[in-house]
Amino acid sequence: MQPAPEEARRDAAEDAQWSRPECQVWTGALLLGTCLLYCARASMPVCAATMSQDFGWNKKEAGVVLSSFFWGYCLTQVVGGHLGDRIGGEKVILLSASAWGFITAVTPLLSHLGNAHLAFMTFSRVLTGLLQGVYFPALTSLLSQKVRESERAFTYSTVGAGSQFGTLVTGAVGSLLLDWYGWPSVFYFSGGLTLLWVCYVYRCLLGEKDLILALGVLAQGLPVSRHTKVPWRQLFRKPSVWAAIISQLSAACSFFILLSWLPTFFKETFPGSKGWVFNVVPWLVAIPASLFSGLLSDRLINQGYRTITVRKFMQVMGLGLSSVFALCLGHTSSFCKSVVFASASIGLQTFNHRTWPRPVPASCLVWPTQLGLWQGAGVVGVCLGGYLVETTGSWTSVFNLVAAISSLGLCTFLVFGKAQRVDLSPAHEDL
Repeated sequence: MQPAPEEARRDAAEDAQWSRPECQVWTGALLLGTCLLYCARASMPVCAATMSQDFGWNKKEAGVVLSSFFWGYCLTQVVGGHLGDRIGGEKVILLSASAWGFITAVTPLLSHLGNAHLAFMTFSRVLTGLLQGVYFPALTSLLSQKVRESERAFTYSTVGAGSQFGTLVTGAVGSLLLDWYGWPSVFYFSGGLTLLWVCYVYRCLLGEKDLILALGVLAQGLPVSRHTKVPWRQLFRKPSVWAAIISQLSAACSFFILLSWLPTFFKETFPGSKGWVFNVVPWLVAIPASLFSGLLSDRLINQGYRTITVRKFMQVMGLGLSSVFALCLGHTSSFCKSVVFASASIGLQTFNHRTWPRPVPASCLVWPTQLGLWQGAGVVGVCLGGYLVETTGSWTSVFNLVAAISSLGLCTFLVFGKAQRVDLSPAHEDL
């Protein structure tokens, strides 16, 4: 008796999954890959103030360079998911990492090509964003295929922790390199480490045959997927959908403004301060804050609090209280207080991660689309921040912008946010 087609597909999927030792090795490798992804991403914010002095950029021009990463990043989210499903997420990650690692490493050399430094740096960051945009969708595709469902959420959260570690590493090591050897060394460091990681994955976890097959599939072209139909018009008629989108856009925009402009703020406001302090302490706080917010959210729900109550509480912390500390940054002349306020604001923003249900289905096309939308918010927010500083001559305007954007997202979610499944047929119980 032949097994049913569905059972055969299930058995084939299970056979393709990693064994436990393989999963552990790949989890470690992908954790390091995510760390290096953010090392490369954070290199420009750490060096922006010094590069502005060297190249004569004003705040508007620096804002263009800082936001240009997100111009590319928001365009390749869906592509990354499709590529991962077609040729394998690990191959997409390896190919893109080799390209963004090379571009990051040669970024300082572009400054010697001519006097159009702004154009060259902007072009470099757009390319880096395009290449890094495929990473997380490809990662989601990879883990959904290779990791057992019972271990998938833990694996994804472990690999995702590399984002905060990467920002921390660039803040610490990058600040020291910046002081000792100048801004080019930061790009050499992050780009060079990425290329070493690519060599390790290629030699130890993948092989030449796998990459040749993947390149062959890419050369044939990718078919357009038509099997998933999303009823956008009906979804966007739901106030709760808009509440979720606006709150997450606000959170992303506020976060990217602080990520991009805080190093420049500290360097200009406190010229004698050490970069390894203000570029490290906020991210040291963010890591335990992220873990604590997850534990607190789960504990409150397990104790019987309604899901919507917990999510709104997390938004009050992540958007409301964090914006209060951001406002305080613009009204103090003390370096120590500024570091405390910045750390509190960044740490509390990690509470926003707990307002979305976990885990996110890997097959959901809305997820990469939302990611692209969030990164698009970074373009607007970072550019507007540079414009405000250049126009007003005061950093207070930037932190007022963060507070205003956060307040908009918070109020929208508190009024319209819900914790029920968005279903277009029967109604479901509000949790």
